Amino acid sequence: MTDTDQHSTATDPALLDALREHVQGALPTTIADLSALVRLPSVSWSAFDPANVQASAEAVADLARSTGVFADDAVRIVRSAVEGDTPSTDAPSADTASQADAPDVELGQPAVLAVRPARNGKPTVMLYAHHDVQPQGDDALWETPPFEPTLRGDRLYGRGASDDKAGVMTHIASLRALHAQFGDDLDLGVVLFVEGEEEFGSRSFRTFLREQKEHLAADVIVVADSDNWSAEVPSITVSLRGNVTFKLTLTTLEHASHSGMFGGAAPDAMIPMARLLASLHDDAGSVAVEGLTAYEADVPERSDAELASDAALLEGVQPVGTGAVLSRMWFQPSITVTGLDVPSVANASNTLLPTVAARVSVRVAPGQAATDAFAAVERHLRAHVPFGARLEITEVDTGDGFLVDTAGWAVQEARTAMHEGWGNPAVEQGIGGSIPFVSDLAAEFPDAQILVTGVEDPDTRAHSPNESQHLGVLHRAIASETILLARLASRG
Repeated sequence: MTDTDQHSTATDPALLDALREHVQGALPTTIADLSALVRLPSVSWSAFDPANVQASAEAVADLARSTGVFADDAVRIVRSAVEGDTPSTDAPSADTASQADAPDVELGQPAVLAVRPARNGKPTVMLYAHHDVQPQGDDALWETPPFEPTLRGDRLYGRGASDDKAGVMTHIASLRALHAQFGDDLDLGVVLFVEGEEEFGSRSFRTFLREQKEHLAADVIVVADSDNWSAEVPSITVSLRGNVTFKLTLTTLEHASHSGMFGGAAPDAMIPMARLLASLHDDAGSVAVEGLTAYEADVPERSDAELASDAALLEGVQPVGTGAVLSRMWFQPSITVTGLDVPSVANASNTLLPTVAARVSVRVAPGQAATDAFAAVERHLRAHVPFGARLEITEVDTGDGFLVDTAGWAVQEARTAMHEGWGNPAVEQGIGGSIPFVSDLAAEFPDAQILVTGVEDPDTRAHSPNESQHLGVLHRAIASETILLARLASRG
């Protein structure tokens, strides 16, 4: 991936100044609205109160109406059936109210959908973000309360302050600026789609796409859910790794037994689990699963020292894997054990554990189907399980990676808008993380050009304690998107 200044004709200077003025003048309101969203603990996981996600959806719907771009009745809160759960004939998928009395249908979390049809031959742009957030985790690790937005320096701290409520506000603020400039004369078609369960696997996403396809159709799709090269240099994300997650359970005994009486002869479940998990990597820390592939592409230079600083490695800890640093992070598979079900140290007793479970997360190189990657990992685990332990794999979730076609006119427009909004040319970068729904969007709308942008920077700490949004990045991201939308509005 390379940084590039290949872009189309510059934006008219007078229009550019006007758009920047609209964005700058509204920035205090934008930050206040972002803070109000952060106060809503909209965790979409099933163990958390869904009323908070509903309240967040209602707040986003109000923000959509405030832009002036959409008629009030064009803004809806919609819930769809979870993938694989078929609605009954008397409860077709529609707005939340029409499905409330369908007890046999599991519905996903509420999304916000707002539509303004294109006029006079202008293109339509879909703006995607999500209003749900990750759980806050251990409150003791937060320097400020996770759901009380706190300004420290040039960063706003709080869960969801960046991922992805800042993405939501980038769309809202850009649409406000666009309306301030063009008013009701705006002919650009706009679809605002703010999902409510991205952090919980987008379980109803595919159903939603099928049901709302007529309303979602667009020429350009902007996904504001990625990061930037730095707080000063923007990025266009051109590749995403896929993902596979599952629960791995090993059982060796019918019940726990005294470790002093049977230890050394009877295999407790921790021994095969430790050996099996260790088999997933070689001595250099590279993935050692036959059948997992890598993607070949050039990457910018990044040193091990920069990695150590960015990833907060302790002194003396060595990076894992081989090859260029960014190739390891963007284009090679990785496997992480993200959880273990075992007694805590405080509760440990002198017993042999009959069962141990692990949560395993696999990042899949772009270009390999997630289902093929899972098949390779499953073969490896079943072939390497020690001591005849009983192995069970459950709760499997897969999502494909994505490679962006950078040859389209929309990418050229985005490059120009980012350069004018940030003052620096955009870097094309891969992302080690996964946004599986992007491949779903591409499958449902094969003719649409997809742009993956974002408001994060290397210090954002999304999903972690002390998540924050750099307000300068937010300002520049809004300016760039506003310029992009104005440029799209001028196209035939």
